[in-house]
Amino acid sequence: MIQTLLSNVGEFKKDSILAPLCVSMEVVLEVLVPLMMAHLLDYGIEAGDMNVILRTGGVLVVACMCSLFFGVQSGKYAARASAGFAKNLRRRMFYNVQEFSFSNIDKFSTASLVTRLTTDISNIQNAYQMIIRIAVRAPLMLVFSLFMTFTIHVRLALVFLAVTPLLAVGLYFIMTHAHPVFERVFRTYDRLNNVVQENLRGIRVVKSYVREEHEIEKFGEVSDCIYRDFVKAEQLLAFNAPMMQTAVYTCTLLISWLGARFIAAGSLTTGELTSLLTYTMQILSSLMMLSMIFVMLTMARASAKRAVEIMSETSDLSSPQEAVTQVKDGSIVFNHVNFSYGGEGETLCLRDVNLRIESGQTIGILGGTGSAKTSLVQLIPRLYDATQGSVSVGGVDVRRYDLGALRDQVAMVLQKNVLFSGTIRENLRWGNAEAEDEELIRVCRLACADEFIEKFPDGYDTYIEEGGSNVSGGQKQRLCIARALLKKPKILILDDSTSAVDTRTDAQIRQAFQEEIPDTTKIIIAQRVSSVQEADQILVLDGGRIAAVGRHEELLKTSAIYREVFESQTKGGKENA
Repeated sequence: MIQTLLSNVGEFKKDSILAPLCVSMEVVLEVLVPLMMAHLLDYGIEAGDMNVILRTGGVLVVACMCSLFFGVQSGKYAARASAGFAKNLRRRMFYNVQEFSFSNIDKFSTASLVTRLTTDISNIQNAYQMIIRIAVRAPLMLVFSLFMTFTIHVRLALVFLAVTPLLAVGLYFIMTHAHPVFERVFRTYDRLNNVVQENLRGIRVVKSYVREEHEIEKFGEVSDCIYRDFVKAEQLLAFNAPMMQTAVYTCTLLISWLGARFIAAGSLTTGELTSLLTYTMQILSSLMMLSMIFVMLTMARASAKRAVEIMSETSDLSSPQEAVTQVKDGSIVFNHVNFSYGGEGETLCLRDVNLRIESGQTIGILGGTGSAKTSLVQLIPRLYDATQGSVSVGGVDVRRYDLGALRDQVAMVLQKNVLFSGTIRENLRWGNAEAEDEELIRVCRLACADEFIEKFPDGYDTYIEEGGSNVSGGQKQRLCIARALLKKPKILILDDSTSAVDTRTDAQIRQAFQEEIPDTTKIIIAQRVSSVQEADQILVLDGGRIAAVGRHEELLKTSAIYREVFESQTKGGKENA
């Protein structure tokens, strides 16, 4: 885990090295200050020697200024290194998520990914900054200060050695009991983000059904879980401060009492006692800083584990060596295909699918809810791999293609149409970043989107809000179809993507497809028979199997399922779309 994290330090290695170096110089100077103070008291002030006072005082000022300089520099380097480290972690995680297949994405909820990219990375960033600065400063200060106390007075220095093991036991107890609580807290954060995200995405439904109270209650339950867990964790961590304070005051009292006796006995000077008291504060503040580090590391350990899970996750779909990079045509062959989202041994969504589609054909797919219509078409661009059997495009098994080359020739307009914040022009150019305005207008005309775009005051520069919330469902569908057409694909898949447009517009879009892209294989998943009745082949799916294949007239005679759907949508020869 640590190796995976540190591999992301990257270009910030220099800052990560300079920060602890500057801290080390700062500590050395701070440790020397009490020794110089003792010299100033014993040989300057008590002896009344002005030369010693001026000379030692000057050295003290220079040492303090240098210590301040190194402290500022260490803070600057540590901040830059930790922020850069977090940036690299965030970037690597996000890039890795982009490589995930659908099955990889299914393992993590959206809310969990957001939490890992934000809260967890912030925890790791804070811990890293503390490690390269405070975690260097505290041990060095502890070791150097202890060494100085032994050089001044061995018997008094033993006081620190007696206290340190007790503190170590206390810190170990806190760490081992707090870590599981923090792990649970971050999992609950995932649930909280999921509730918030779901509520905001469906806010119109919530208000339509007057379910605000229910959503508030649901949010409150998850929020209370986080509250209870944090209270439990903080109660454990609360032992840290009093434990440290007890150690500080105990050591101070013992050294003051014993030091006074040694001064009276003549084995210790006033300056040495003063420096010992200063070293006492340095040693015990170092121990307090170490306890803070342990607390932060306890939190960061849980976050680091969650971040590494994302970075270590490898896509179960990848391009093979010597991959095919050219798709010959839009022909498609399913050969004894079985498919399950859970892999081998799980319940099959598709069963023994055999199908041949010639390039340029128009294929309609009908079937009830859960009949695996979407699962079937997702195997074509290799969003999932067939569990058994094979799928070929252009005469080549899809598993032999370079993923980018294959998907670039298969355009999909999914059931859940997604537009991104930006102008209409920017959204369309997802299909082809280099497309000219004339090409944008042409594909929008094919998708019957030009008629409403031209009515907008800003036309193609109209800004689309997040998720396309400022356009209707039908407008969103037509924009997504235009975006797909801009790719000039060899295969175009419309997954129930004209459900929000009227039958006249639906017919115009299909007519435009026949005239403008005759060589493109078109697969249309629809609920309306009218959307597919002119197709070259119509597939009727039932329970993950192809129940019937044929043209409209043929299926009306041979397929009871198709005939039932057709009759349910028509009355007196008129379609009830």
